[in-house]
Amino acid sequence: MASMRDIKRRRQSIQSTQQIAKAMKLVATVKLQRARQRVERSQLYFQSLHATITSIFEKMEDIEHKYMSPREDGKKAVIVISSNRGLAGGYNSNVVRLITRGVMKKDSLDIYAVGKKGRDALKNLYNLKQDYSGCIEDPTYADAMCISKDVLDAYRDGEVSEIHIAYTAFINTIVHEPMTVKLLPFDSEEHRERMELSKRRRKEADTKEEVIPEEFDCPSMNFEPEAQQALDILIPNYITCLIYSGMLEAVASENGARMTAMDSAANNAEDMIEDLSLLYNRARQASITQELTEIIGGANAIS
Repeated sequence: MASMRDIKRRRQSIQSTQQIAKAMKLVATVKLQRARQRVERSQLYFQSLHATITSIFEKMEDIEHKYMSPREDGKKAVIVISSNRGLAGGYNSNVVRLITRGVMKKDSLDIYAVGKKGRDALKNLYNLKQDYSGCIEDPTYADAMCISKDVLDAYRDGEVSEIHIAYTAFINTIVHEPMTVKLLPFDSEEHRERMELSKRRRKEADTKEEVIPEEFDCPSMNFEPEAQQALDILIPNYITCLIYSGMLEAVASENGARMTAMDSAANNAEDMIEDLSLLYNRARQASITQELTEIIGGANAIS
């Protein structure tokens, strides 16, 4: 059995760790509330833009566009959104696993890393094209525009044949789903199904305090200039919006995962402290019993 001093030191160490975990949980909770509000505020614009693009496709049958035409096999650009810090459970490893266990070949991927954890895990396995790790601390629309411009330039120049994004979708406070979405070539039906699935999952996992924005109903409209030219502007904006939305959801998911992980760590620390307190009391009782035995034995020897 460990000595009373060793048990006491270990218990104090765990208590200090528990205090740190509780503090980190509190910070993550505050950040999560802010991040979730940003996600909810961005949904209306995202849905409006999606409805506008869908309206064009419904009006123009058999439309062809440079952002929609499938290309021959070539490199694929993947925007991988992770975090700059750990202590968030399996948040980062789940995103990395989407890439490493996916069906894409290693030599056919260009990684655009948003987050140090994803960058460090993938840089030795794949071609790291760009690093935007600083953007994930406080994502802005300008950051998303910068990323979008780089990947779209690579797509227009023929360097890549597809653009994907890998991130963790925020469903609610404790439910976060890592997923990949193909951005280009643009498929309106695929994006429509993805949006409907996302709405359905959020409504199923919705809690009383969370508000899901209502679907935006886009009226029929005429386009000036032509639909082709409108799509030249709208699709890049839609891609930028998807990247921005992915970054916001990733930040919310990160803080939700960290809050859950720190709550679990604090509870585990509490259980360990209780076990060590019981062990300490047993060691103390054994010490007292031994001292009494020695005193009684000494008294008997003298008498």
